[in-house]
Amino acid sequence: MTLTGLFVPLITPFTASGELAADALASLAHEVLDDGATGIVALGTTAETATLTPEERRRVLDICATVCRERNAPLIAAAGTNSTAASIEALAALGATVTAALTVVPYYTRPSEAGVLAHFRQLAATSPIPLIVYNVPHRTGRTLSPDTLHELARTPNIIGFKHAVGGIDDTTITLMSTLPPGVSVLAGDDLHAAPLLALGASGAILASAHLATSAFATLITLWRNGPLPEARQLAHRLAPLAAALFAEPNPAVIKSALAAQGRIPTPTVRLPLLSASASATTAALETLTHLQTPTPA
Repeated sequence: MTLTGLFVPLITPFTASGELAADALASLAHEVLDDGATGIVALGTTAETATLTPEERRRVLDICATVCRERNAPLIAAAGTNSTAASIEALAALGATVTAALTVVPYYTRPSEAGVLAHFRQLAATSPIPLIVYNVPHRTGRTLSPDTLHELARTPNIIGFKHAVGGIDDTTITLMSTLPPGVSVLAGDDLHAAPLLALGASGAILASAHLATSAFATLITLWRNGPLPEARQLAHRLAPLAAALFAEPNPAVIKSALAAQGRIPTPTVRLPLLSASASATTAALETLTHLQTPTPA
């Protein structure tokens, strides 16, 4: 299975009373698919999954699965913690409606790279659905070497990576130049998505694509199919939006911008996150307006 295109890791909208805004979530899922996203990601970091109750998580997954089934779109669901046993249980509970599971490198406990390999090998051997390894050292505290990444890439039932290492480093260059056939790399750093696509990533999981979805979808298509000068130009135009939307902890600015557009009922995030500042919201909306302004011929 090769994963290509744009996947939007959906936020979790809340009502004025702080409850899950189910209708707004379904509408948002339809909107990003209407605007060119290939599929969606449920229960990722952007969804504030750590602050959701078990019942809320089930409802989010059910809503996203229903939309993807109606639209014949792939659904990626995040499942996995820094406990191997708990991760196995979470994967088993996802169900047949999920195309692949986004499973993070074990965080906080900082296992050795050999421990990371053993963790994923056990998950891959027991999971009923394919795995995407979420490699995000900024959040996990564990950097993986090219050798470890290639061992993971050769593991049956691991079909790809969400690669979000904060830039294009030596490991990224090695990974992309020696990637085994049939293994997908999805860009996971919004600001650095374009250079990873230029190196051969097959798609991206981008929170910024809640806004300007069609532009981000076009960016991926252009890097894959050309013309490359247009891809480069669009990447330069999208970079300020990605920077503005991540000026404060994700997804605060994204939710504030969506609420300002009337697409979700409130900009509320749950503690320990704080709502976006007025200045960050204004800057993001101004950047979006500038992006949508046609460039002179």
